[in-house]
Amino acid sequence: MRFMVIVKADQDSEAGVLPTQELLAEMGKYNEELVKAGVMLAGEGLQASSKGARVKFHGGKRTSVIDGPFSETKELVAGFWLWQVRSKEEAIEWLKRAPFGDGAEVEIRQVFEAEDFGAEFTPELREQEERLRAEVARRQ
Repeated sequence: MRFMVIVKADQDSEAGVLPTQELLAEMGKYNEELVKAGVMLAGEGLQASSKGARVKFHGGKRTSVIDGPFSETKELVAGFWLWQVRSKEEAIEWLKRAPFGDGAEVEIRQVFEAEDFGAEFTPELREQEERLRAEVARRQ
């Protein structure tokens, strides 16, 4: 099972405050454990929303582009991991070991797999998806 581990933003991350050298070292060690265990597939921190934009759609057409920053800090994402684990419980156990301080909030969400879509995900669509994933892998 794959899980997206979503690190929520806070006032510091939205203000562009960078982590300390100590926290970077702790996170590096934690990420190394995830990689050695075969859990971590990807992970990145994100710039503050002031450097981003939102694109809204209606009726299949783009209706607006809104430049950041965005006001609801607690709803914003500061970073993420993509993990491969056996269960949500295993993801939670890994997350409990993360070097976050007081007030940090992290969300865990299971990623859809092809079989989750049932018959609507036709053999042709599956083939297209596999082809796209292979192309992405070649480019990395």
